Amino acid sequence: MTSPFPHLRSDFEFGVTTSALGIEGGADREGRTPSVWDAVAAAPGRIVDGTTGADAVDHHTRYGPDIDLLARLGAQSYRFSVSWSRVQPGGVGPPNPAGLAFYDRLLDRLLEAGVDPWVTLYHWDLPVELMMQGGWLDRDTADRLGDLAVVVADRLGDRVRRWTTMADPVLHMGYGHAVGVDPPGLTLLGEAIVVTHHLLLGHARVRAVLAGGGHQVGIANHHTLVGSASDTPADRTAAALYDSYHNRQFTDPILIGRYPRLLQNLLDRQDGLVQDGDLAAISAPLDFYGVDYFHPTTVAAAPENNSIPFAIIPTPDRPVTDFDAPVEPAALTAVLVELTRRYPRLPPLFVTENGAAYDDRPGEPDTARIEYLRAHLAAVDDAVAAGADVRGYFHRGLTDAWEGTEGYTRQFGLVAIDPITGERTPRASYEAFRASIAGHRGPPPG
Repeated sequence: MTSPFPHLRSDFEFGVTTSALGIEGGADREGRTPSVWDAVAAAPGRIVDGTTGADAVDHHTRYGPDIDLLARLGAQSYRFSVSWSRVQPGGVGPPNPAGLAFYDRLLDRLLEAGVDPWVTLYHWDLPVELMMQGGWLDRDTADRLGDLAVVVADRLGDRVRRWTTMADPVLHMGYGHAVGVDPPGLTLLGEAIVVTHHLLLGHARVRAVLAGGGHQVGIANHHTLVGSASDTPADRTAAALYDSYHNRQFTDPILIGRYPRLLQNLLDRQDGLVQDGDLAAISAPLDFYGVDYFHPTTVAAAPENNSIPFAIIPTPDRPVTDFDAPVEPAALTAVLVELTRRYPRLPPLFVTENGAAYDDRPGEPDTARIEYLRAHLAAVDDAVAAGADVRGYFHRGLTDAWEGTEGYTRQFGLVAIDPITGERTPRASYEAFRASIAGHRGPPPG
């Protein structure tokens, strides 16, 4: 059999990625307490379609059929997050047995289906009680995340081999704490470097808990290929600053043990933020590094007296998704190759999240999503051919989901969800991904 992706390893992993916030539902079941997202979603006007995500897509009760879909797809791996408020209500204190029992059932069913679970410890759903105590502005929150890791590892660690400390911390810092689009809605701008450092400490605490014992530990962060709007010095300077902000603010401390030079002025304003031993802990070796990629970004100089020193503008001459995200598969290749070039200590790479939202109509083939998927798989193959050590690809997501501030208005899933009945219907892209997996690895058993 000839693979459509000739440069990928024979044991290259294909999987899907989800988050507890987006799919679980059951917000008031089994002792779960509110997260910052529950609090914000309850406020009028914060979610574009007025939904709260309390039910999400009811994976909490429909996980069995969802896992059957994973198995039929041929996915080797399933990356999901635990709900902090379900496992440890309030974010401190003893674990919640009923909440942990849900993840027991989920793991056992995954393993029965032959699907390898990847657990993400933190995907933005901070318990409200911890936010009231300062949230990620408080250094102690990093220790509380370490406590969560102990609870989860003690209960689930016998069945979970690979762990992601957190997902997309640069977006959580930026959208939630710098510009205030997401919860907790803070507009700290450059002062959000405090949140960056405390998130990195949280990553370090989780890594220290999970390392060893046969576990593999990594992080998944959002990356983009940054382009300058023009060759003018002002635009090029703005693009370089944005690259440091978005692509290097977390990755440099993790992989080389220091912050980017262009962000040093932000650190200099925060006396005592970086303490002795912090960067050594943050840069402890990882078993893999996860890249979440969706689109490139074009940057121009900001207007004079703007509070943000760069401006993101539409990327020219590129097709876009139904929600105006530019589509450029070659940018994924470039991101993977650039990470390989920039960081000598880079562990094996996984594309831990990639996908596109389209406004699909029921019964119509989602041709654009299929083209996006195939082109980005080919881009990963190109990156491997160019020397990047990429070991796997995870699509976002298995099903449609509740997408935070966008509610249910954006569909990323390989499987459509009926908004009334919750019925799962595989899209044409599900079959296309299934065929791609089978074309590389052979058809799934059964």
